[in-house]
Amino acid sequence: MTLADIMTERRETRAGIPAALEALAPLFGERLVRGEDVRRAHAHSTTYIPNQMPDAVVFVRSEAEVQAAVRICAEHRCPIVAFGTGSSLEGHVNAPLGGISLDLSQMDAILAVNAQDLDCRVQPGVTREALNAHLRDTGLFFPIDPGANASLGGMAATRASGTNAVRYGTMRENVISLCAVMADGRLVRTARRARKSAAGYDLTRLLVGSEGTLGIITELTLKLYGIPEAVVSGVCPFPDVKSACDTVIETIQTGIPVARIELLDTLAVQAARAHSGLDLPVSPCLFVEFHGSPASVAEQAAGFAEIAAGNGGGALESASLAEERARLWKARHNFYWAALALRPGAAGIATDVCVPVSRLAECIEETRLDIEAAGFVAPIVGHVGDGNFHVTLLIDTANAAEIDAAEAFGARLAARALDMDGTCTGEHGIGQGKRAYLTDEMGEGVAVMRAIKQALDPLAILNPGKIF
Repeated sequence: MTLADIMTERRETRAGIPAALEALAPLFGERLVRGEDVRRAHAHSTTYIPNQMPDAVVFVRSEAEVQAAVRICAEHRCPIVAFGTGSSLEGHVNAPLGGISLDLSQMDAILAVNAQDLDCRVQPGVTREALNAHLRDTGLFFPIDPGANASLGGMAATRASGTNAVRYGTMRENVISLCAVMADGRLVRTARRARKSAAGYDLTRLLVGSEGTLGIITELTLKLYGIPEAVVSGVCPFPDVKSACDTVIETIQTGIPVARIELLDTLAVQAARAHSGLDLPVSPCLFVEFHGSPASVAEQAAGFAEIAAGNGGGALESASLAEERARLWKARHNFYWAALALRPGAAGIATDVCVPVSRLAECIEETRLDIEAAGFVAPIVGHVGDGNFHVTLLIDTANAAEIDAAEAFGARLAARALDMDGTCTGEHGIGQGKRAYLTDEMGEGVAVMRAIKQALDPLAILNPGKIF
């Protein structure tokens, strides 16, 4: 497509927005909001990508309202950007062509909990913390924990994971089925509640991770798990990142069913110490957690400690009381805010890659040398049990030279991961921020993705400008 074609398409798209808003207004009344502050809040990004506001925000409360809104927008070729809690990191909720932000946060009902089948049905606006609070008395929990209290619809749309992914998998493995409103307003249910099926294409996996570009998720059926009888968390220091990563590799290869295994490099530990008040060793550390019976978690912790010692690690400082464990993991989850103190006044720009675990130490070490050469203040943390790590660049977003340097660093990091047969994003997604790397990773697969997009959303109204 030429630049002239793109500009013509944008003019045509913008032309239908006023008519769409006029048709939406009687249906939603005060729930169609045009105020600038609300529009800006629905197009924020934690990166340096500029805020691109929608023309209005529509707050929906039911599946039928989503269908009605989509049908009107399709009639007038008005862009739609689905919005959950806005915790995504790559410009997913920006509206580069304007249109409406479809806020699903009021669709927050937990529809059913099937304790015997270990699953539940929820609307997309339910947050992971709200679901687990509801489940507490059942002895069940939902394990996917990306850190932020994200909406489950948004987590499915971005294929989120987090600290528990090494044991419980990502949203890809934990969404049994979903309902979605397609670009023409049709409602599709992708599967039944059975734990496996060989019936037709796997539409669930197609929509999980599609970032709102193929359909708008209106209901999810999720896997649940029993709350472990015993949980032990701990911190183990290491002389360097390589010895920590070697411990991770051996732990996974040995078959120890570690539930969480998180790396903080020395700079990240310094930030966490100052922010949380924890007396952590000032060296690379692994934060770990084990789930099971009292006997099994003790055995798992002992096995891990033995492997760590063999790689030069220090003693595993463990915690079994809920309050101690919560304080430890709060320090990890609050890392972003802790990192900001390393360079007051700077913004924290987080990026991630994922590589085979055997290449993890090499990738992190090359990245650390790149950070030093570029002169960045940039701590590294990671969900290292599955080879995923994050770099938080602390930069002055008002300084064009720093933004250029950050973009160049991001390109080098993505290329490094791809050279090691990894991915440019383990869990942040593509959005706007990583579109440049997708072809290098997927090759001709991108053409297939484009064909799917064209078939399901021929007018390109669903979250335009993302992924491609």
